[in-house]
Amino acid sequence: MVDKELSWKFAEDFVVEPAAILTARQHSLELGIDPVSPAVGAQLAVLAAASSTHSILEVGTGAGVSGLWLLDGAPDAVLTSIDIELDHQQVARTAFASAGVPANRIRLITGRAAEVLPRMNDGAYDLVFVDADEGSVLDYVEHALRIARRGGLVLVAHALWRGRVADPARRDDTAEDFRALLATVAESAAVISAVSTAGDGLLQLVKVSD
Repeated sequence: MVDKELSWKFAEDFVVEPAAILTARQHSLELGIDPVSPAVGAQLAVLAAASSTHSILEVGTGAGVSGLWLLDGAPDAVLTSIDIELDHQQVARTAFASAGVPANRIRLITGRAAEVLPRMNDGAYDLVFVDADEGSVLDYVEHALRIARRGGLVLVAHALWRGRVADPARRDDTAEDFRALLATVAESAAVISAVSTAGDGLLQLVKVSD
């Protein structure tokens, strides 16, 4: 286990975050937001780049850390991001501007994801990233898979939930929800799935059928 922990730390320390992301991370911590780790952020950028992403939907704007990483990988993409906290989105908007992201590539929707997602069109996005309200993760991923185009990506943060998902003795509702999600996608023929152990875990899904 010690070797694994050293490897995880090495993977996090390996990432060199751009100045704009470092600033957004600091603002996240000041606001009490838990941003994606540097290693998860770098994976978001790699996946966005590899999938030739042009349209991104993010559930959970925060202070802009994950959005900046996604746009780092897909510099020509348009990012639509949902968050219930207007104050957080204002901080994120400043972070995007500081990073030189044109305003016409950012669309921030303030509202409850549970109310916004049902109104999003089927197959409208190349990549959907879910990082909000872990208690609703099952519903959010169901919507994300509908909203993503065939061949598109659905990425889910905190998939290993504080290390609790791997420990069967941990029976809290959130850990159980993530276990149920992982079990469902592992058996689904509609997606290709993988779980990265970086950070708090990143579930990666490619939608192969509707």
